[in-house]
Amino acid sequence: MGQIDSEILWQLAAKYIWWKTPREALRYPDRVIAQVMDIGDYDDVQKLVSQLSTEYLRQMLIRAEIGQFSPRSWAYWHYRLGLAAPLKVPPAPARRIV
Repeated sequence: MGQIDSEILWQLAAKYIWWKTPREALRYPDRVIAQVMDIGDYDDVQKLVSQLSTEYLRQMLIRAEIGQFSPRSWAYWHYRLGLAAPLKVPPAPARRIV
């Protein structure tokens, strides 16, 4: 995991993984980070960005699970992190029926 202040991560876990206790949510810190990237308000996203490297945030997108990001957030983060040119956002992870 990237370096993020444990108190900030605890607060974000309590706010964005509301269906679990912060302690339970912090078993999967990347899930907390992805949730903030997807639905976080401006201030919380800024806290996250100030704590984590651009490369770490890029890896969050590259390793994203199916359904972890809304189409809007998927496009936003690809543009913000320089992973996509205008109108060239890659498709989000999708289920495949084998």
